[in-house]
Amino acid sequence: MKPKTHISGLNEVQIALLRMFNRNIPDEELLEIRRVLVNHLSQRLFNEVDAMVVKKGITEADYKQLEFADVRTKPDNADE
Repeated sequence: MKPKTHISGLNEVQIALLRMFNRNIPDEELLEIRRVLVNHLSQRLFNEVDAMVVKKGITEADYKQLEFADVRTKPDNADE
């Protein structure tokens, strides 16, 4: 489900966070809030990656093969 975007360009979550923290917050508390949010988002990312690895059947051998592969994009004129 696509989040609703408001005229300001902010979504519902962003507006809720702005309202929640519409006060002076000590730097230490702000840092703690950032850590909580980063931990939450990183855990969601790890869960999504784990789910994709299982869904696509990626194995340890696939990772090992990528270690030595040159996967950089070559410029259009590389063969000249």
